[in-house]
Formats: sequence, C-alpha cells, structure tokens
Amino acid sequence: MATTLFDDFNSISSKQWKQKIQFELDGAEYNETVIWNSPEDIQVKPFYHSDDFSASANVQTQASNFKICQNIFVYDLEKSIQRAINSIERGAESLRFTIQNEKIDIQKLLENLPLENRTVYFNLGFISIDFVKTLDTISIQKKAKFYCNMDPIGHFAREGNWISTLDKNNFETIAKISKATTNLSLLSIDLGLYQNAGANITQQIAYSLAHANEYLNRLPTISNEIVFQVSVGTNYFFEIAKLRALRMLFELIAAEYNPEISCHLLVTPTKRNKTIYDYNVNMLRTTSECMSAILGGADAVANLPYDALYHKDNEFGDRIARNQLLILKHESYFDKVNNPADGSYYIESLTTQLAEKSLTLFKDIESNGGFLKLLNDGTIKKKIQESAAKEQELFDSKKEVLLGTNKYPNKEDKMKNDLELFPFVKIKPRKTLITPIIEKRLAEKLEQERLKLE
Repeated sequence: MATTLFDDFNSISSKQWKQKIQFELDGAEYNETVIWNSPEDIQVKPFYHSDDFSASANVQTQASNFKICQNIFVYDLEKSIQRAINSIERGAESLRFTIQNEKIDIQKLLENLPLENRTVYFNLGFISIDFVKTLDTISIQKKAKFYCNMDPIGHFAREGNWISTLDKNNFETIAKISKATTNLSLLSIDLGLYQNAGANITQQIAYSLAHANEYLNRLPTISNEIVFQVSVGTNYFFEIAKLRALRMLFELIAAEYNPEISCHLLVTPTKRNKTIYDYNVNMLRTTSECMSAILGGADAVANLPYDALYHKDNEFGDRIARNQLLILKHESYFDKVNNPADGSYYIESLTTQLAEKSLTLFKDIESNGGFLKLLNDGTIKKKIQESAAKEQELFDSKKEVLLGTNKYPNKEDKMKNDLELFPFVKIKPRKTLITPIIEKRLAEKLEQERLKLE
C-alpha cells in the first residue's frame, strides 16, 4: 500500500512556529525584529502558513507563453531592418519598434522581415490614421499580430502636452482609427513612467488602472487587448505579485465595459535602480527582474541592456540582454511550467494585499474626478514625488543598497570618457499644459558627484 512521505510527520501549526521563533529571538520583540513594512505599507512576515491562508488570488498566469522581445529605435531605416533580422535569427520572438516620425517608410521597414505568426509592437510618437491603416494592411498580409501602443494620456503625463492632431482631441482620432482598422490592437498604458519616476507598487497599479479607465470611458468602441508596458524593479516577490494583481484587477474593471477586452503585459526591467558605475551589476539586476516578469505572467519581456544608460544601441549589449532571456526560457525551464507562483502563501498574500490597496486607491481616484483630472491639477505628480523622495532618502542613507554605487564602490572605476549618452535627467524648456512626470534614477546625484572628481 502506497503511503505519502509526509504522513510520518505531525503537522505544525502557525501558532507553534511563531512560539518557536519567539523563543529563538531570546527576548527580542517579535513584531519589531522579524516583521518589516514595505513602502506600500504591507507587513511582511517571517513565514506564511496554511492556517492563515484562505484561497488563491483569482488570477491565471502562463509563464510558458512569454515571448522574448527586442527593442529597436527606428532612425536609420537600413540599420533598423538589419538589426531586426539579426535579432530574430538570434532568438528574438517578437519586436518592439519605437517610431517618432510618421514619414518613416513602414512598408520598407517590414517587407523583408519574417513576421508570420509573430508579435510586433509599435511605440508611436504620433497619431496618424494613414500610418496605422498601412500597418493594419501589412498585418493581414503578413499574418502577424501588431500592437500600435498608442497612449496619448501617457504622452500627456510624460511630455506635458497632448499629441498634435487635426481633430479636436486625441481620443477622437483614435476612435476614427478604430473604425478604419480590423486587425490591430491600438491602445497602451505606459505604467513604466510611474515606476521609473518613483511611484510605489500600489500607486503603479492604481494609476495604470485609472489611466486605462479613461480610455474605457472615452473609447467605447475599443474591444481588443490593451497593452500595459510595465517596468519591474528588484523587489522580487513584490514584482511577481504586482503583475498578478494588475492582471486580476484590470479584468475585473474591464468586464464592466466589455468582457472581450483583455490585458497584455509587455514587461521591461526598470531604469530606476540601474547605474553607470560598476555597470556589470546591472546584469544581475535585470536577470532578477526578468525572472519576476516571467513568473508574474508577462506576455512578452524586453530586457534592458546592461549599458543602455550610457551607450548607444550596440550589438554586444543587445546580445547579452537577449541571451539572459534565452537562458531563462530554454535552460532554466521557465517555459515548461504554467502558474509557477500559484499556491505560494507569500506570493498569494502579497497579490491579495496589493490588489486590495490598489483597488482602494483606484476608487479614490475615480471618486475625485478620475485620472485626467488629478493629472491636470498636479495631484498624481505630487503623490509620485512624495513616494520617490522617501525611496531617495533610503538610498542616500544606504538603507536601500545598490552594490558598487552607494555600497562597496570601486573608487578606481572611471566612466567620464565612456559616456556616449547623457545618463541623467534632461531639462527641455518648453511651454506645457501640465508639469510633466519625470523619470529619475536613484544614483544620479551620487554619480554626477563622482564624475566631477574624475
């Protein structure tokens, strides 16, 4: 007769575990010693037990389905075409083109690329009916899945102004595009802006949901996937839970409008914790962050090259970033298991708590007039700045550590002559309708001080 190994052991209750820990603390206060508070005001316990667990969060993730995505900024058309071909040949499964100029010959860019059954994202810095109609035609011809990632609200938040169009507003133009196309997903939410500017996880989820809700209200004809372009940080388990909570809450909200609208997660490591000094550590950070993205259920992951802050796009940086994902997918067996985070009491607890706190904040935003109103009156920017200042203080006091930067720095490391790009906040004087939300890395001030001393 077969027996289960665990039948030979008595189960230990949550209360017994806590008593044992309390004994080992030798008089130290349990709550003050082994419980810590996250920036989202979530108490993290030293252990999670079935006694305290009611049910799994209502979310399904499929880690085995994630696609390896290659970022390509389109400026020189021939170089972009060659880079796309090389990326696909070397393991990229999808592409994300950033196109700022509608005069780019999109037919020529895509005509020789093997795009059948491939996912392609287009981050467009403009809104053009003719350009998108051309993409729609190409997607049908190529039998490809195209996401246009149009996000006028995200552009407004980042730039302080709306995108210039002939229509009265950007929503009117997108509504026309929706009626004129059949095979495209049009909308995107730039959640990465909030993360890179310093918002905590609860804010990131709530702001992106309120951001999406503006589109759901203003564009009732949209009935396809909405792409959430997410940035993930190094708080490993929290970031897994963030993606799960985001998907769960969006499906809950979208169902009130149209059950056919779904959430598509395109995830990239954050820039906020990346550094120019001891830059090889960036590879460790991005590996951890890509793992969070995969386990959290990302549909596609576009890795950030270790030298992206200070080098122009280059073959070596691209190859290393892509190989990190190839190793995770094909050598770490991340493509073999669905729902790998399900059933972990810790991750399930984080998912539920983040979802509850984010939903509360989302409801508060809606009751106060909605996301655009609070964006216009500066409330969103103010709240993000408050969160960013708290994190900056932790970094400056070395309570939040970036190895090689604010702890164990290599004082012989020199970077002044290796900067091809300006890696700090850029000031662009211009007239804007609102004060833009600004992305800023934690290490910027410290790095600038070090550069002056070289």
